Amino acid sequence: MAEQFQERVVKIKVIGVGGAGNNVINRMIEAGVEGVDFIVINTDKQDLNKSICKNKVQIGEKLTGGMGAGSKPEIGQKSAEESRGQIAKILEGTDMVFITAGMGGGTGTGAAPIVADLAHEAGILTVGVVTKPFKFEGANRMRQAEAGIKELSGKVDSLIIIPNDRLKYVTDQKITFANAFGIADDVLKQAVTSISELVGYSDRVIINLDFADVSAVMKDAGRAHMGVGIASGKEKAEQAAMAAVASPLLETSINGATGVLVNVTGSDELTLDDVEIAASIVQEAANPDANIIFGATSSDEFQDEMRVTVIATGFEQPLEAEPAKTEEKGKPVKAADVSDIDEIFSIFNR
Repeated sequence: MAEQFQERVVKIKVIGVGGAGNNVINRMIEAGVEGVDFIVINTDKQDLNKSICKNKVQIGEKLTGGMGAGSKPEIGQKSAEESRGQIAKILEGTDMVFITAGMGGGTGTGAAPIVADLAHEAGILTVGVVTKPFKFEGANRMRQAEAGIKELSGKVDSLIIIPNDRLKYVTDQKITFANAFGIADDVLKQAVTSISELVGYSDRVIINLDFADVSAVMKDAGRAHMGVGIASGKEKAEQAAMAAVASPLLETSINGATGVLVNVTGSDELTLDDVEIAASIVQEAANPDANIIFGATSSDEFQDEMRVTVIATGFEQPLEAEPAKTEEKGKPVKAADVSDIDEIFSIFNR
């Protein structure tokens, strides 16, 4: 059954900045994600034209001639500055915006903070969802990513960072050059949809969230962490919830969070007991004083499976400890095993 959305009270936009951000938007559109408006922003005219997204914004046309930022964040920043008027225009009438990008390159790293700054200045609830590069992409790219994250963190309400190097901890399947970025894109997609679908007024929503509830957790919350757990069988609720709160993507225990948003997704057979079991496990793992909000949705993608997504916010400071691989039966992310390594060249195009 296709999702039918009523006229939305809350206007949510998802903006992909740069090559990686554009790729995430394409994946979300292909997956049929609804309830939000999509926009792609890029300095590279050719790459922008390849996007299946209808709402395209080319920035820095005078500066770059549509040729891209050349992996230079300063060019991405200047391009966004040149096009501030265009960016501000697309943000009009927006209540909540997700800004997604791959940190380390030119356009995403340099332009995303400008987009966020304009959104935040307009009073829009602004959530950044970005990736950090793999170590094999080089020290310079990592330095640029860290600088970009630092710049972006001061201009968003919440910032979810997906370290690409941690993807190896969230799947038992082999990660290749061909599928690694696809897995990262899927995690970014889950981060956005886990929040947006709960306030998008879909008939698939079992337990919805008020926008005020989401704002209470995400507004001025700083660094955020995401955990995802998927499990099946009789104990799927317990296993999925335990995998989510122990997910290496979280980078730290959710015990230090002051706000936690939980989305429980299953089939039409998802029971109230399943939701209550998952909720109790998250509550036990979280700080007793944390503001925890729960939502639940059904999806045709799931049969016997159940997914629990946790967004934890309000940490006093980020922790960077290397996680040990968990042995939970629930797997945070599923990925196809693709062996073609020729896609290594896509690393340099993101």
